[in-house]
Amino acid sequence: MPVVRGCNLPDDLLYDVDNNLWYKDNGDGTYTVGMTMIATGMAGQLVAFTAKKPGKTIKEGKSCATVESGKWVGPAKLGFEAEILETNEDLSANPALANSDTYGAGWMVKIKPADPGAISMLTPGSEVAGPYEAKMAADEFEGCAA
Repeated sequence: MPVVRGCNLPDDLLYDVDNNLWYKDNGDGTYTVGMTMIATGMAGQLVAFTAKKPGKTIKEGKSCATVESGKWVGPAKLGFEAEILETNEDLSANPALANSDTYGAGWMVKIKPADPGAISMLTPGSEVAGPYEAKMAADEFEGCAA
C-alpha cells in the first residue's frame, strides 16, 4: 500500500487525485466512493455529511455530497457523470466515520457511471504515490497525523 506523508492509499482502490476521492470497484459496474485519508486529514474531524439522493444523476465535476468539518465546508465532486444508487446513512448519522474508517465504514455513496469507460480517468492505487506527493506539495499539506 502506498503511504504518502503518513497517508495510507490502499492498492486495491482507484483514485481521483484532483478531487481527493477513492473509488472501489464493486464488480457489477458500480463503485463505492469515499474521501481519501488525505481529504479527511486536510479537512479535520467531520461534523456533517449530506449526500444527494439515490436516483439522482450527477454531472461531471458536480457534487455528490457536501462535507463539513470544524474548519471546512465543501463539495465532494465526481470526476465523471454518474447516478447515485445508495448513500451511506451511517455516515450521515456519524460523520466521524470518514475519519476513523476512511476506506471502510466511512464511504459516502455508491454510483453507476453513465459511461463505464469514464473510470479510466482514475489513477490505480499502485500508481498514485507520485501524483499525490505532487498534489500535497502544491496544496502545502504536510501529511496525515501519525
